[in-house]
Amino acid sequence: MRSDENEIYNHGILMETLVQQLLTDIRFQEGLKACISCGTCTAICPAAQVSDYDPRMLVEMVQTRNEEVLLQLLSGDTIWRCGECLSCKTRCPRGNTPGYIIQALRALSIKTGLFADSKQGNLQLEVKRTVGEHILKYGYCVHIDEIDTGKYPEQGPVWEWYRENRESVLARLGANFNHEGAGTLRRISKQALDDLHSIFLETGAIERFQQIEDGTAKNSVNEK
Repeated sequence: MRSDENEIYNHGILMETLVQQLLTDIRFQEGLKACISCGTCTAICPAAQVSDYDPRMLVEMVQTRNEEVLLQLLSGDTIWRCGECLSCKTRCPRGNTPGYIIQALRALSIKTGLFADSKQGNLQLEVKRTVGEHILKYGYCVHIDEIDTGKYPEQGPVWEWYRENRESVLARLGANFNHEGAGTLRRISKQALDDLHSIFLETGAIERFQQIEDGTAKNSVNEK
């Protein structure tokens, strides 16, 4: 629940406001220094050319430090449009990096579960269950054994044929598919996978994955 004073509660326990939580993120601190709203970031931004994403406007919104404005950002699609290419970092005349601000906003959106209120935010579950889980299971961001046209129809019939004949095709291409040793698509050792899991655990990625699962599940229950 949320009180008239916009205090944030979790299971009845008073938490910091959204603004207070955002201000403690080092990415936000590094990303926003002295914006003059010149629009250079928007002019150079690839995402702004193909969508309604506008990094200049986003920076103006977070600078208001208004709880309702921040709530709108965290529960909407806008923060998920950025590709995090950091073109904005290279061109800003005042040393700001809207891409860092986006990273902080996304982290807070997932932490609070607000990501599940938007269509683009909900896609984080698919990213987690493909890229995230594939890395931990196989050592690859996307693994051919898992990507089928039943779940990913956009891959099309050529991909389906490729999957069905992957062993022979990959052998002709010189890959070392699912075997130990060097080579493309080789089997990653258990030690390496254990190391990856330790890195994900230490850096908070495992916790982030669970937040995505929990936030999505909670939103599904609320919609029923």
